[in-house]
Parts: sequence; C-alpha cells; structure tokens
Amino acid sequence: MSELTVRAEKLDAVDELAALRAQFVLDEVVYLDGNSLGALPAAVPGRVEDVVRRQWGALRIRSWDESGWWTAPERIGDLIAPLVGAAAGQIVVGDSTSVNVFKALVAAVRMAGPGRDEIVVDATTFPTDGYIAESAARMTGCTLRPVTPSEVPGVLGERTAAVLLNHVDYRTGRLHDLPALTAAVHAAGAVVVWDLCHSAGALPVGLDEHGVDLAVGCTYKYLNGGPGSPAYLYVRSGLQDRFDSPLPGWNSHAEPFGMRPDFEAAPGALRGRVGTPDILSMLALEAALDVWDGVSIEAVRAKSLALTDFFLECVAAYVPVGRVESVTPAAHEERGSQVALRCDDAGDVMKRLIERGVVGDFRSPDVLRFGFTPLYVGFADVERAARVLGEVVA
Repeated sequence: MSELTVRAEKLDAVDELAALRAQFVLDEVVYLDGNSLGALPAAVPGRVEDVVRRQWGALRIRSWDESGWWTAPERIGDLIAPLVGAAAGQIVVGDSTSVNVFKALVAAVRMAGPGRDEIVVDATTFPTDGYIAESAARMTGCTLRPVTPSEVPGVLGERTAAVLLNHVDYRTGRLHDLPALTAAVHAAGAVVVWDLCHSAGALPVGLDEHGVDLAVGCTYKYLNGGPGSPAYLYVRSGLQDRFDSPLPGWNSHAEPFGMRPDFEAAPGALRGRVGTPDILSMLALEAALDVWDGVSIEAVRAKSLALTDFFLECVAAYVPVGRVESVTPAAHEERGSQVALRCDDAGDVMKRLIERGVVGDFRSPDVLRFGFTPLYVGFADVERAARVLGEVVA
C-alpha cells in the first residue's frame, strides 16, 4: 500500500462530510463528473414516485394547490438561496440556464437606461452564453464586446450597459473575482449578470454580500437536481421593481388567472417566471436539495480545496513527468472545484479511464476535466483516480 493510499484513508476517516455519501446512490466507480451531472440523491426516486402516483395520479389538478405545485418555483428558489448567499424572495426556479441568461441580460440592458449601448461578455464563456449575448445585443441594438474577465475593468465606460460573466471557467476551473468585478461594473454605472453554473453548491458565492444585480445557474451539476433539471434566476431585491423581462408570461403576471390581454408584472422575483413550471423535474430537484440540510457551504469549500490539492499531489506522484499539464490555477482564490489537465491524446485517455472505472470528461481539443463534488467524493476516490490515470498514460 503506497504512502498516498494510506494518507487518503486517514483523510477520509476525519472527513466531516463523509457521512453524506450515504445520501447518494453510488457504486464502485470513481465519479469525477459531478460538474456536468451530479450523482443521484437517494431520496429522489421515492419522492418522484409520490409526485407521479399520488400527486398527479390521484389528486390530479388539485395538486396545484394541495401539493404546492403553484408555489414551487419560489419555494425551491428559497432552498437554493443560502447556497449562493442570498436572502429569501430573490430566486425563482424554472426554465433552462440559457433562457434565464437571455431574460437577465436583456433586462439588464433595459435597466441600464439610455445612452448605454454596449454589452460586455466573457470571451472564454461557455458557448451558449456567447450565442445568447450576441442575440440579446442584436435585439436591444447594442454592440457586443467580448473580452477576458481580467480585461473587463479596462473596457468599462459610459456606454457599458451590461456585463455577463462566468464565476468559474468551465474549461479550466479558474475562479474569477466576483466581488472585485462586480464593484468595477457598478463603478461604471452598468449592470452585472453572473453565471453560477460551475460554482453554486461548490463554493461560497455571496450574491447579497457583494451586491450582485442578477445571476443565473443550473441545478444538475453540484446541486444534483438530475438531467435537465430547471435552472434558476436571481434578481436582487432592490432591482425587482425595475426588472423588465423580455419573456413576460402568464406565470409572471400580477393576476395570472385574470387572463387579461394587457400585461402587468407580478411583484418581486416572480417577474422571472414565464410559463407553466416543469413540475416533475422541479420536485425532483426539491428532493435532491434535502441533502443540503445542515451542510455548511464553507465546509464544502474547505473539502473541495483539500480534494483538488490532494489530486494534484497524486497526479504529480503517479503520472510520468511531462505527460499532463494542469491548466487549473494553483492558488486557492483562483480555483473552482475542478481540475483540468492538458493531455495530447485526452479523448482517448478519458475513454480508457472510464473503461477502468474513473469517470471524468473530455473537452476538445486536449483537456481532461475532473470535477470534485465534496458531498460524495472522498480522498480514496481521488488517489485511485490519479493512480489509474498514471497507469493509463504511462
């Protein structure tokens, strides 16, 4: 037994989050792809069966009231709120991340006011965010300005309407400075929109603390909501009366059952709703969020950093020198909850890793990406993954 194997066992023995593994459906596979799709929480299947058989099958239409279907978007939003540092009443759950990015970005331009005709977007963003930013710019008559996050402060000015940024880079795992960038955008008089897909549930975000205007995120990664689970939209309380959604729907109407031809926006974050909620996946998400009861996001962050540190140490020990190169920042303040390794034959290497029970993912053209979900990933998992990687690439 190697020294690193022994250390992994000792670290697992004192891990305060280790008991949470029992709340997930796991097997012998080392699953390091929770930054793409989180593992299944054990409580979800039974809850979904109740939703299907009793709430839908027996109560049917009565469940909109009696089972709380109608209020699910804001109720579940309030469960997510503490995980991203937000007070209740500012998050609604529904639609996809892409749709919420569109709603948030167009609303941000409208709030910025006349004379501001430029949208700044993270040039390294997940492609969909870039596509939507380009469409939103055309729709609002704005110019789109793609720059890297580090360049953002230098391009802000009187024309800047909105800035769309990713908290964590999906390829490299780099964590961007949300407090400083938010302050810079505000100093320029613009509105900031943050994409939290790769940070929510993995590290503290502090939306309220740092005065973030708008934020969006998915729930199927570190929040373990399941494939295609609905996304969420955060609208800071002080901006809610000005939030002018480009997708007004009957669910965001002040009188949704009034069926009036003219639109009057609902109060508060409910303005972020559009149409009928996707109840089955939404209530599966609600069940998945039970695992967070009593869990400190600070403890999750501490374990995340310990896991990624240990993984990098194990990679250095097991993988032949020069075979892979980490493109994830070493500094804790610049690292999310994943490690990306550049490898010439990354696609083939990942296939062989999966065949041997270590699941990460491949990002073209040459990146092996490993996500570390502290709720169910242990140190022995990390050591085994690095050891198998070393054997595969040797």
